[in-house]
Amino acid sequence: MNKEDIIAKINGFLVDEFEVDNDDIEPNANLKDTLGLDSLDYVDLVVSIEANFGVKLVEADFVGISDFQSFYDLIEAKLKAKSA
Repeated sequence: MNKEDIIAKINGFLVDEFEVDNDDIEPNANLKDTLGLDSLDYVDLVVSIEANFGVKLVEADFVGISDFQSFYDLIEAKLKAKSA
């Protein structure tokens, strides 16, 4: 799965699960503010990532994740580590 596929898949389920407009999802946009995430939403996000990509995220993974680009990079890194 290439970077573009990862981004498209993430954006697709974010639009569906978090009812955010696709136009609001920009690489430099703040992830938490754009999605309106609270602590329970982070759980939903972790479950969605596991269901869609088969990788697990833990709380420590979100340290330093502020925008969509860093989130995409995290998922890409997790997928590479899983296939290594």
